This record gives sequence, structure tokens and C-alpha cells, in this order.
Amino acid sequence: MPNARHLQPLPVPPGADALDVLPALERALDGEGPALLPVRSDDGAESRRLAEALAGPLTSGEDADEDPTALVIATSGSTGTPKGVLLTASALRASAEATHRRLGGPGHWLLAMPAHHIAGVQVLVRALLAGTRPDAVDTADGFRPDNFATAAHRVLAADGPHYTALVPTQLSRLISAGGDGLAALRKFDGVLLGGAATPPALLRRALDGGVRVTTTYGMSETAGGCVYDGQPLDIAEVRIDGGTGPVLLSGPMLARGYRHQPEAGAFVDGWFRTGDLGRWHDGRLEVLGRADDMIITGGVNVAPLPVERVLAEQPGVREACVLGVADPEWGQAVVAAIVPSDQARPPSESDLRAAVRAGLNSASAPKRFAFIPELPLRGPGKPDRRALAAFFQA
Repeated sequence: MPNARHLQPLPVPPGADALDVLPALERALDGEGPALLPVRSDDGAESRRLAEALAGPLTSGEDADEDPTALVIATSGSTGTPKGVLLTASALRASAEATHRRLGGPGHWLLAMPAHHIAGVQVLVRALLAGTRPDAVDTADGFRPDNFATAAHRVLAADGPHYTALVPTQLSRLISAGGDGLAALRKFDGVLLGGAATPPALLRRALDGGVRVTTTYGMSETAGGCVYDGQPLDIAEVRIDGGTGPVLLSGPMLARGYRHQPEAGAFVDGWFRTGDLGRWHDGRLEVLGRADDMIITGGVNVAPLPVERVLAEQPGVREACVLGVADPEWGQAVVAAIVPSDQARPPSESDLRAAVRAGLNSASAPKRFAFIPELPLRGPGKPDRRALAAFFQA
């Protein structure tokens, strides 16, 4: 390309002010403006770090006149090192249009999560393509059900389908609080739920309570969710190597690659190797968690996600996160951080172990538990396993 386009930081305000980025985002999608690197406007140090690592002229392999790179989404993935995911305008459009087809047509969107992450920015992209004005939840004091209700009522006043996207923690708060927030959530025609694994008990509570939840699986590299309720969108293909093995994804929603990494091994022959393990179960994709989160304890492989699902089903457990920590006897010990429903009356450790043994096997039963008020989170809503590992090891 004779005149290299530049990647320019796009400061994204939190909450309702995030809608201020819509004009710049629309220009990027149309190829009329620079490629954009969404960064938090309220974290100057982090924004400068990402800009120094990723901003600047795009190389010929990172852009193309016929399909310009519109966004570069910064993600640490599982390594903690910032990577820039090169998303073309066509990938973002393909993902958004496929979502509308699956949900029932273009509609009005409510932004409830940070718009510098792919799940949030795709809410804005879908609204732009639908030709509707999105609204946003005020998150100045964090995510609060009353603020969700206020913003939801504005969106629900418009004619046509109404959609929003949440992470499991937000859904849990809305259901637990009840009241106007939950009543408003029930009126949405589609509620996309992703960003982290959804506890089965939470999903049942939502569906039984009349919330039209659709679980999503995807990542920045796929322009957001591309598998809904275990079924690929009509543009996506899923491949699993072996009965249980690495999950690979393909389709027009795939990113061009990574910034400054022309030979990234995750993108090969039109497929993206996710780093997740999965299997097909009753015709649906079941994701078992990150391959690098696999725990090897006493020579036995233990996937954390199935253990978390069993624990989250037990009385008195609101949330659970399972991980492995170094152990002189077992190599790694299975440990679990539990958020009790009632902090004053946590569930019995022996009952929790017995449930895991009965539901899975003895090797999967946690050796140690920690009962904490909230799980530390990173990104849009994923448990921060590094922070929890440091907590257990301390």
C-alpha cells in the first residue's frame, strides 16, 4: 500500500458516554477514517501502554484497500502480553449481520458493558448496521440493576426487536435483585450472554424466569460470539481435533491476524486455533475451558470447567472458580474459590468434595477451598485466575 493507514487510539468513555465514539466507529467501518484502537478513557497509564505497543502505521499485511482494517482490539488472552487483533470491516459486518439473522432481525440495542472490549463494541456495530440509535447503561458506580432498568426503559420505548448483551456476573445481579431491572430484562427479545462460562444453575434461573437468554462463544479473534447456544452461526464453521480436543473456528468473521505478528501460528489456512478444548455433546459444542488451564494432578488431567459446573449446582454456591496450584505431592492441587450465597453460612467443604466425586471423579475433587465475597475479574467478566492462584499460593 503506497500510503500506509495509521492505527489511532480511540478513547472510549465508560457508561452512557461511550456512545460518543459512534461517529468515529462508523467512519472506520466505511473505510473513510483511520483504523481504531479502542482504549479506556479513564485509565491513562493502560491506554498509553497499549498505544505505545500497538499504534502507528499499518503494514501491507495488516491492511488492504479492498477490505480495510477497521478496529484493532487489544487483548491479553491468557498470557498477559498485549496483542492487537486486526479486525476488518467485513469481519465486523459479517458477525453483526449473522447475529441479527439468528436473533430475528435488526433491532434496538442496549450497551451494558465496556465498549473497548469486542462484546461491547459489537453492540455498537450492530446498532449502526441496523440504523438504530443504541442506548447505554450508566456505570459510573459500577453495574447496578436500577441503572440498567432506567436505560432499558428508554430502549424498550422504541418499536421493533430489542436486544442487549451481558456477562454472567451482570445477569446474576439482575436476577438476584429482582424488581424493575429484572422486569425490564424480561422484555428484551434477545439477551446475549458471554465473556465467561455461564453456570448452568444461573442459566436455568434466567430461562425459568422468562429471560430470553442466548449463550455465546467467541472471542476478539472471531469478532465476538460466533457459536450461539452451542450451534455455530450460519457463517461459522467449528472443527474439533478428536472426540475431545482443540476447538478451531473458521468463517468470514475471522480476524486478519495479530498486529506485529505476521507469522502468528493461531491463524492457519483460514482457521483460528482458539486454545480452548471442546467436544460435541447432543449436537452442540461444549467448551471445556482453556487448554492451558488444564490441571495435571497426580498424573490425571482435570478440566476446571466441569468441576466449576458441579460446584455451582450445589446449595449455597453462587459462583465458583477452579484452578491448579503447585503442590509438592501432587504436582498440582485442584483448588476452588467459592462465592457463597450467604457469606455468613458458607457450604460444607466435605459436601462440595462429595458432590464433585459423585458427579465426576475423585481426582477432580478440590483439595482446598477459599470462600470469598466476589471473584476477581479481568476483561469483560472473566475470572482472574492469576490473582486467585497468587491468593492460594500466599
